[in-house]
Amino acid sequence: MLINADLHLHSKYSMACSNKMELPVMAEEAAKKGVDLVATGDCTHPEWIKEIKKASVDDETVSIGKTNFIITTEIEDSSRVHHLLLLPSISKAEELTERISGYCNLAADGRPTVRLNGCEIAEIAKDVEALIGPCHAFTPWTALYAYHDSLESCYGDMTDYISFLELGLSADSDYADRIEELHRLTFLSNSDAHSPWSNKLAREFNQINVPEVSFEGLKKAILREEGYGVTYNAGFYPQEGKYNESACIKCFTHYPLEQCHELKWKCSNCGGLIKKGVKDRVNELANFDTPKHPEYRPPYVHLMPLSEIIMTALGHASINTKGVQTAWNSLMERYDNELNVLLNAEIDDMDFLDKRVSNAILAFREKKLIIHPGGGGQYGHIEIPEEIENKDEIPPKKNQSSLFDF
Repeated sequence: MLINADLHLHSKYSMACSNKMELPVMAEEAAKKGVDLVATGDCTHPEWIKEIKKASVDDETVSIGKTNFIITTEIEDSSRVHHLLLLPSISKAEELTERISGYCNLAADGRPTVRLNGCEIAEIAKDVEALIGPCHAFTPWTALYAYHDSLESCYGDMTDYISFLELGLSADSDYADRIEELHRLTFLSNSDAHSPWSNKLAREFNQINVPEVSFEGLKKAILREEGYGVTYNAGFYPQEGKYNESACIKCFTHYPLEQCHELKWKCSNCGGLIKKGVKDRVNELANFDTPKHPEYRPPYVHLMPLSEIIMTALGHASINTKGVQTAWNSLMERYDNELNVLLNAEIDDMDFLDKRVSNAILAFREKKLIIHPGGGGQYGHIEIPEEIENKDEIPPKKNQSSLFDF
């Protein structure tokens, strides 16, 4: 059974999150994106677990409409490294809550900050039968490789229990597979969404072959047992992420690594801190000049949020304008979900759209959109080449085939 899964996001109880991050809204928006399984996030927060229980069918099953949920939380350790935990049941989430409650204030934030190191958190995860791996592993703030040079440095004796690594928005499989110690791990691409809207939730996701939609089914896939596993990761081009290149966190001026060292990580433009980008960090850690993918590694499918493609095509400043929303909703009504629009729908059937939008979708598929890399906390942005933007009509595509089937 093939499912699409976004396994890392947050609730309204996490800092800097939308108050619309509620399970019914998340379920509805996930369905629009073509995603079947979504993380609950924040399962150790005392108020959020009550809402999870209300949506539960039983101790192990949480679902609303067509959307199923996997019980999860993100935990920040004493070194500021973030860890993603996938849990088998509500009762195990409550057991986890009890185990870490003496090391943090669980009510303060949906994503708890605990006075434990990575090894200690992994030990607890094993005790409660949770899967664990590092979140957004390469980003320069709260991530494994921001503070450690190896998995063992973070997880110590529990390193072998780590089963997956979350790539983050500024990296893909080509980046991570230049590092030899990561070859044994399953890679996950998740949204880490703080709001439920179309440009955030499931902006990265995984297509996974599972025996059933359950924790046990997901566990078999992540551990690559019995022929199950991730069939592809889908997400940003790394350049779209907000920490791809080394850049100032105040004025966002980008710098090559050599110049960063010369400037001692102080921006020559405004004096702000230059934060090391994922691309440069991977180059420091890499064992190989080019990626060496293990045999089981699935392909990585690069996507862009449809609403942002429409926004750029129409020249609007926000995805929330009437023009963008009208075009997006029209596409949803015709093609059911965003993934079908981006990857499968016949371009020459989109004659109900402003041609600038259909031209941009075609340009995305043909990899002709220009990406200006992000850095310093500012997302990268896309540009539509002038010859595509001004094209009057799309040439007919004979025998057009889908990139992927959903």
